[in-house]
This record gives sequence, structure tokens and C-alpha cells, in this order.
Amino acid sequence: MGKLNVVMLRYLSKEHFRVLTAVEMGMKNHEIVPASLIASIASLKHGGCNKILRELGKHRLLAYERTKTVQGYRLTNAGYDYLALKTLSSPQVISSVGNQMGVGKEPDIYIVANEDEQQFAMKLHRLWKKLSFSQSWK
Repeated sequence: MGKLNVVMLRYLSKEHFRVLTAVEMGMKNHEIVPASLIASIASLKHGGCNKILRELGKHRLLAYERTKTVQGYRLTNAGYDYLALKTLSSPQVISSVGNQMGVGKEPDIYIVANEDEQQFAMKLHRLWKKLSFSQSWK
């Protein structure tokens, strides 16, 4: 995972985040969340939800997966990052994201600032970085 791309964060509406949250909630019980379940959790009409799902897939916040038995969506790492940044920006904890400071074994570290222009370090932990190569194939 390279740089965190936050360009689209300001252009996403409440409905986009409702769909992202619905996919996250659906992933508690499903590996792949069907579009009908996403629409019901997000309380959106099916047609409007499909449009938003396509947009989020285009920006790689969601991934469309299809198996023999089920087809649906799952949240990508970028989607989880956008949900975390939205949560932090809602109570005005952070207002801007700067450059990447470093990459560790588990976290990626970025410079962030609040509205008073105070700078902080933000760590985004990557749980998948803990896996070794042999564990990732199991």
C-alpha cells in the first residue's frame, strides 16, 4: 500500500458514506455483501444504491466479487481508511492530511493538522502487514 489518496474524500456525500458504512456492517456476517442487503442497511432505493456502489468501486473503495453462489461487494483497505478519516474529521479532530512520514512494519504514519494548524502524527495500522508470506496463502 503506497500513499493514502484523500482527494475524493471531500467529494463524497452522506449517501456514499452510508453505503460504505452499510458494507462494513454487512461484512460482520458476510464475506461478500449482496447489493440488496447493502441497500436495505443504508435505507436507500435499490437503483440509487447501485449507482453509488459503481462510483465507490470506480474509486477502489469497494471491490466487486463474484463466486458461484453469491455476488456482492467487500470493503477495501482504502474504504476502511476513508471511513476512519470521516470519523476523525466529523468531530473536528483533524482537518487536513499531509505527507507520509514513514512506513513501519504495521503502521503507515502521516502528518495531519487540526483547524488550529497544530500538526500531529496519524498512524494507520495495517493488520495485513502482520501476515507472513506463508500465512497469506492459507
